[in-house]
Amino acid sequence: MAFRYLARRRPTSPLAIGALTAGVLLFPQSTLRAEEPPHDHFSRKPIYEDLTPLRQATKSKIKSSEEPSPSSPTPTDRLAGQIRHVRLFIHAHFVAAEDRINAFMSSVLHQERAFTQTIASLVPPPETHERIMPGALYVLVAAMAGSIISRNRNILLRATVPVAVGIGAAWVVLPVTSRNVGDLIWTYEEKAPVIALNHLRIRGAVEESWRQAKIRGEATKKWSDEMVKGSREAIEGWVRKEK
Repeated sequence: MAFRYLARRRPTSPLAIGALTAGVLLFPQSTLRAEEPPHDHFSRKPIYEDLTPLRQATKSKIKSSEEPSPSSPTPTDRLAGQIRHVRLFIHAHFVAAEDRINAFMSSVLHQERAFTQTIASLVPPPETHERIMPGALYVLVAAMAGSIISRNRNILLRATVPVAVGIGAAWVVLPVTSRNVGDLIWTYEEKAPVIALNHLRIRGAVEESWRQAKIRGEATKKWSDEMVKGSREAIEGWVRKEK
């Protein structure tokens, strides 16, 4: 309206025109409105859209990736399977070999322990004052003497006389050690009843022969004593008669 008024009036001074323009700008009489685009030009959308379809698509992709493919295994898969079988085969045989080695070493250690304990059981106790080294030499010398004595005899005597003389010398020189050795031999013979029975028979025959020899020795000694006593008495009687 101010511009229309100025248009109808004649031109004025520049000072009035500037004042009028400042008043219009500082104190407007009407509000200027910008034109708005029509509502059907574009529709307003919310900031956060519905993410349900996107989530469903992601889940379907994950399920499809987790499910095994119906296609045949690749060469890499077949190679991996063969390598797995080879590794299991080698591992099984390695474990079996290790178990066998451990069992063998355990048996060797057991046998060694049993051997050392057996040798220790044959040694006589210190209170017996029995020394093995000189006694063993005496037994060896006795066996060699028996071999020399029976060298011109038949093969049976040559085979039995040295053994018998050596065993006899061992029982005389090393009685405790000989008894320990005999007990050890008897424990092995008990595992074979036939050998144990024959051993008992031979032992009984030897003991009976020793008993008979002892009885005959005592009888011979008594007879010799009586003969010596009779001879001495006869000599003493002759001496008295000569006197």
